[in-house]
Amino acid sequence: MKNNTLLNAVMGVVVGDALGLPVQFSTREEMDDNPVTDMTGHGVFDMPKGAWSDDSSLTLASLESIHRGFNLEDMADNFVKWLFHNEFTPNCTAYDIGNSCMEAISDYRMNHDVYSCGTDGEYDNGNGSLMRIMPVCWYMANMENSGIVTLDEAVNNIHDASALTHSHMRSKIGCGLYFFIVREMLFGNPESIGEALAKGLSEGFAYYDSRACATDELVHYSRLRNPDEFGFLPREEIRGSGYVVHTLEASVWCLLNTENYKDALLMGVNLGEDTDTTGAVEGGLAGLWYGYEGIPEDWRNAIIRREWIESLCGLDI
Repeated sequence: MKNNTLLNAVMGVVVGDALGLPVQFSTREEMDDNPVTDMTGHGVFDMPKGAWSDDSSLTLASLESIHRGFNLEDMADNFVKWLFHNEFTPNCTAYDIGNSCMEAISDYRMNHDVYSCGTDGEYDNGNGSLMRIMPVCWYMANMENSGIVTLDEAVNNIHDASALTHSHMRSKIGCGLYFFIVREMLFGNPESIGEALAKGLSEGFAYYDSRACATDELVHYSRLRNPDEFGFLPREEIRGSGYVVHTLEASVWCLLNTENYKDALLMGVNLGEDTDTTGAVEGGLAGLWYGYEGIPEDWRNAIIRREWIESLCGLDI
């Protein structure tokens, strides 16, 4: 198969989401007693094996929009199609909807203003924009590498895409750091996933350190400034919660401590709590690094609407 980096990343997101969905909201103790070892179905939403949640739905809605270029209104329109018309779903039903996403998409539907719809409170820093940002990161990294946009323009567009639902600077930075990792994986020629994570994060922090608007928020991501040390933290110090900082930390930690897609995803899902989103966020990076063939074949084949998802990934830059 021709190396399609977008397919690698997006399928990584969807498979990770589907792996974690059946055990979403499980505690660490419950996961330790009954760990996930393979893809299953049902769980809190009683969905069949291979079903995926809002994480993948909004990722795919973003991806479908990008086929027409980067346009915030078009992307937000797709979010409305998902929430109110059940498009971009595995089974014609929108479910597992976060409060911030519900509020922001409903606001956009009513007011049609992409610059005011996102939630921006201190307690609105869930992972609902990070979980769907991979296609925008991939697109902007390619656009910047091609000289079509500057780095500032690329990062600002990442921020604007986050702000469709999550407009607090902390959430924007989480998406921005993810972008720098994606950018490094695509064009930095790292020799290992550890090097890709370290260089991507280093470049991301260097970028934000020079922006006064980010100063107060960077402290929340301080544990990621030294990935070599961070990777040695014990599992007890890593959370799988729905907080954007925890999700990015958990994703990086699992990738630093494993050597393939399967082991990384099982480690992340078995952290408990917001298991589908941990799976989606780390799955995107793991898929991008290890490739489509690095995702277990039986997991890929179980994905509902897989052929349609793969068809969306035929995007040329």
